[in-house]
Amino acid sequence: MLIKTPPTSAARECEVTPEAVYLSRRRLMSAAAGAVAASILPVRADEGRYTDVEPGASPAWFSEKLSSVRWQAVTAGEEALTPYPDVTHYNNFYEFGTNKGDPARYAGKLEVEPWSVMIDGEVARPGAVSLEQLVQPHRLEERIYRLRCVEAWSMVIPWLGFPLADLIKRAEPTANAKFVRFESRVAPEQMAGVRSGFSLIDWPYVEGLRLDEAMHPLTLMAVGLYGRVLPNQNGAPLRLVVPWKYGFKSIKSIVRISLVAEQPRTTWEGLAPEEYGFYANVNPQVDHPRWSQATERRLPNSLFNPNVISTRLFNGYDEVSTLYSGLDLQKYY
Repeated sequence: MLIKTPPTSAARECEVTPEAVYLSRRRLMSAAAGAVAASILPVRADEGRYTDVEPGASPAWFSEKLSSVRWQAVTAGEEALTPYPDVTHYNNFYEFGTNKGDPARYAGKLEVEPWSVMIDGEVARPGAVSLEQLVQPHRLEERIYRLRCVEAWSMVIPWLGFPLADLIKRAEPTANAKFVRFESRVAPEQMAGVRSGFSLIDWPYVEGLRLDEAMHPLTLMAVGLYGRVLPNQNGAPLRLVVPWKYGFKSIKSIVRISLVAEQPRTTWEGLAPEEYGFYANVNPQVDHPRWSQATERRLPNSLFNPNVISTRLFNGYDEVSTLYSGLDLQKYY
């Protein structure tokens, strides 16, 4: 008999509170009282899993994938999901502006169909591929991950996607491949932030990972959240999610993935290397030069309910610690 031992960051399926319960005070109180025990159990998407989320228009390839999604492949323990309106209306996506509400306000102008991704560099099978072709071989999984922003706020989000490792294997990396470089879309006519003369960013937005980080089972290529196709403001149609790193590492609207021999120069590292290191692992012991990282504000919150919690090393994903054995995390932040 095969017995699977879950990682320390995982939890039993019955411990996850679905958004429908989280947003409904009546159901939540009923569940707490034990009157309706079944109401706290997750429901499959095709049975109305996220009943408080309005259905959105989805491309055919995404709709076809929903019937075979592996729901709750990874969970976040007993932590409640961040409500969909917060996830989709509190974002950093500087291509559309610097205010948290700008992406939701302006990202609708981004044209996500058709979309193609160039895969190149140290691979045996380089070339441009349409998003549909890129996703087609993969079964989508729901991964409920904590997202920790370097600005000291956090969310819990149910992503839909597939492991980046599977995509890299298809490209057949050469022995020279040591890092993965990601590049985001640049469309000035659709992105007010790119057109702005006040932007300090040298577009396109660039991020990178070590190859072993990219190949880790937790590293995800996301195409959806909350059982819906990925909204534009959250990085449609394709974004990276690396849950043990600060959110700026999870680059949005990807158009190029390059396997390279040298560590790539990433956007925020280039702008302020003393504040935003290449690794960007969540670490409560390494403060940002302008604020502490020891705690975080879990959204939603308010003046009378700040919802401040302690930050956990690697954002609680202890299974990645072996990637950094012998590495000085104070120096390589």
